[in-house]
Amino acid sequence: MNYNDYEGVMGLEVHAHLLTESKIFCGCSTKFGGEPNSHTCPTCMGLPGALPVLNKKVVDFAIKLGLALHCTINRKSIFARKNYYYPDLPKAYQISQYEEPICSNGYLDIFMNGEKKRIRVLRVHMEEDAGKLVHESTIEASTYSLVDYNRSSVPLLEIVSEPDLSTPEEAVLYLKALRDVLVYLEICDGNMEEGSFRCDANVSVKRKSDTKLGTRTEMKNLNSFRSVEKSLAYEITRQIDLVKQGGTVIQETRLFNVDEGITYSMRGKEEAHDYRYFPDPDLLPLIVDDQWIEEIREGLPELPMAKMERFMTDHGLPRYDAEILVSDKELADYFEETVRLCKEPKTASNWIMTELLRELKNGNISPKDSPLSPAHLAELLSLIKDGTINIKIGKEIFPELYERGISPKELVKEKGLVQISDETAIVAMIDAILAKCPREVEEFRAGKDKLLGFFVGQVMKEARGKANPKLLNELLMGRLKGSG
Repeated sequence: MNYNDYEGVMGLEVHAHLLTESKIFCGCSTKFGGEPNSHTCPTCMGLPGALPVLNKKVVDFAIKLGLALHCTINRKSIFARKNYYYPDLPKAYQISQYEEPICSNGYLDIFMNGEKKRIRVLRVHMEEDAGKLVHESTIEASTYSLVDYNRSSVPLLEIVSEPDLSTPEEAVLYLKALRDVLVYLEICDGNMEEGSFRCDANVSVKRKSDTKLGTRTEMKNLNSFRSVEKSLAYEITRQIDLVKQGGTVIQETRLFNVDEGITYSMRGKEEAHDYRYFPDPDLLPLIVDDQWIEEIREGLPELPMAKMERFMTDHGLPRYDAEILVSDKELADYFEETVRLCKEPKTASNWIMTELLRELKNGNISPKDSPLSPAHLAELLSLIKDGTINIKIGKEIFPELYERGISPKELVKEKGLVQISDETAIVAMIDAILAKCPREVEEFRAGKDKLLGFFVGQVMKEARGKANPKLLNELLMGRLKGSG
């Protein structure tokens, strides 16, 4: 079936848990885990007479994200009650923001195949999270559910994009870019496995020539980049097939089955009026003045996009390198410290993206916990640059340097790996090899240039890999051509 005349249209609703010590409307801990229902109080349990008190740090974080996403910070915003019943929602309503959010009309740029694309952000608003249902099974195979309210009233920011995404790949790039911003701002850890960064997606399809959007479905609780990409790809294909066969897309909420790779219907899609939003009578309108906003603006860190541009401009890195390095704040910091010490940006980038990332991935370790410090990597690169060792030896000892976390100078001395740069010693080894291989020497001098690699290998074997490669090649060519 031909899909080229259709395209997907997607907008994402991202929920980000904030890194506050206490919940949004009470003093209970937000720490992940803990005994079920141990991080609770009358306020977050919704008991009669308990009143919410807004956590100022949540507002600080909302303004910080709004500024990073180029949003308008609304001087007045309203908390509203979103009414629905579910066992993990003790009050039978969620305190959120609706008509008057704290941030609106921003954007986030992504790069797709080297081209910049701007994804508009409709709104960023504050709200409280619900609790968590824990599904159990008995020996008799009947099932039941328990409720853990530790997560109830943990502060969230919901970031709602406009329907500017066309492909699942763009959606993943947008999510990764947004998570990077949140982590750089130090307001969310971006952990999708623990649910502190998750998203819902609104998906529709239309002919590329049409301006009117199709009927959308909502994909709920996508908690990995892989799930996002796979579920959106499946749902777009499903809707195109349905439309081309003369069917009708139903506005509904759907879930993604990871094992089967398909989406399935969960319920009819709620509209705003179904939630009966109204201003929360226990919370006054939030008023944010210019001084508050400017104080937060002054404390903003360098954000991923700006850092990427600086890495390209100041350090001369290609975009590919810069994108990888800034995708992890700790990795970017590691790179900058290494460059500060060795003054070799591209060389440092190459070693970090190959040798270091391989070891970090194998051990599932973050850059800040790397046994090999930036100072030691810079020292290793200096040893290579000044000819103490060659690149081959550097790569061979890297795993041991990483594992032991010791100085490269100490390891090179310990193993006797100092590069041989003495001309007399290298010439002696060359002459010994040439004397053993008279036939190959004749063939080389007769025009079989590929034999040069053979001779280099033989001499390197004799030198146990420690001969200076550049000097070896120069001296070897001289002896082979009879001019050395």
